Amino acid sequence: MEITADSVKELRQRTGIGMMECKKALKESKGDIEKAIIILRKKGYARAKDKMSRETAEGIVGSYIHLNDKIGVLVEVNCESDFVARNREFKELVKNIAMHIAAADPRYISSEKIPQDVLNEEKDIIREQFKDSNKPPEIIEKIVHGKLSKFFQEVCLLNQPYIKDDKISIKELVASYIAKFGENIMIKRFARFQLGKH
Repeated sequence: MEITADSVKELRQRTGIGMMECKKALKESKGDIEKAIIILRKKGYARAKDKMSRETAEGIVGSYIHLNDKIGVLVEVNCESDFVARNREFKELVKNIAMHIAAADPRYISSEKIPQDVLNEEKDIIREQFKDSNKPPEIIEKIVHGKLSKFFQEVCLLNQPYIKDDKISIKELVASYIAKFGENIMIKRFARFQLGKH
């Protein structure tokens, strides 16, 4: 199938990824732009993983105040260079993450940040729900594992489905920007304030 210059250009504008990569993805998806975006995400995510251990000493603190002035968010997002920190798209990413935090109300950045006692309590609650089910212990442990994944999706920022595109998680969103900028990006910390709520 012939891949047109217009479809390559559209894919490049939508993803920010180079022309050759876009052309390859379009060939692989037989010209389907939506499928090509998924292909690029997967490849970008793989490339981004290599960069995720690099030092992030630059970045910005972004903020978002919800329309009714009752919810406010501060978030620190780090990157490797001042050049990226000043980039309009990076600032937009930080704003979108702050907006997501306001809407989705995560409690932790990642599952690694959940205190052990909170994790143990959650496991106990799940086990308690199945104690009278006559299921073998190994099956109950599989259920606990599955339900914990759902719990992480609810309370961990990086595991949450992105409010603007629920087909990807916040972790995948950040990874797509790591692939785009070619340097590591890390959500360092956040604070969410809601009027009358501690």
